[in-house]
Amino acid sequence: MNVPIYNEVVAQGGQPEILFWVGCAGSYDARAQKISRAFAEILTRAGISFAILGEEEKCTGDPARRAGNEFLFQILALQNIETLNLYKVKKIVCTCPHCFNTLRNEYPALGGTYEVLHHSQFLEQLLNDGLIKIHDTSTAPVTYHDSCYLGRINGVYEAPREVIGHLKTEIRELKRSRKNGLCCGAGGAQMFKEDEPGHKRINIERAGEVVASGSNKVVANCPFCITMLEDGIKSLDKQQEIMVLDLTELILENCV
Repeated sequence: MNVPIYNEVVAQGGQPEILFWVGCAGSYDARAQKISRAFAEILTRAGISFAILGEEEKCTGDPARRAGNEFLFQILALQNIETLNLYKVKKIVCTCPHCFNTLRNEYPALGGTYEVLHHSQFLEQLLNDGLIKIHDTSTAPVTYHDSCYLGRINGVYEAPREVIGHLKTEIRELKRSRKNGLCCGAGGAQMFKEDEPGHKRINIERAGEVVASGSNKVVANCPFCITMLEDGIKSLDKQQEIMVLDLTELILENCV
């Protein structure tokens, strides 16, 4: 895709409008890589000046801090802040709510203050400004899953729904949504540990609510949520009936 690399752009005298923060999942997880490509394609179609850090991007440190390793978090955060400040980065867009939360709310205390947007917020801006256009036809109803780190922690509930609204489609809200949304089960570094014995897996319970909605598509905005929802739906043997899509993928497949 020939995605611009920040240091190469700066070396040629440029200064990208935004830094696309890819994140660990978006870089290394095969499923999340598709989301990264989709978002980069939308940015390209919209004519947005953007770049990624490439190999200079480290993990934000979110999983380390949630797991209790504050020392490792601060090492990673300070390395990232040094890089971001070196390139005079002003605006960052993330496809992962965990990266979004850490960069937006936790880096300022360590000297890294930037305008940080989640990609659902940026997609809303692009649609409202007419920089990306949607087919003028309605689509089948979808279900939307609120991720904890975008929703309850940062209060972003309407931007993703506004983006879906541009598709002229019905959103079939889950029984537990917005501030009462049910966690996918992966937040707080739970993604990287085994289930505690004797407890029902949260992602299977959430997948059951998705099935009950009657929609054949569930839209999420977080790579962790997408992994957990896909696994939960497979556990219920509904993977042939229900697709799990990131908001970016839903918009890209309906772009003019």
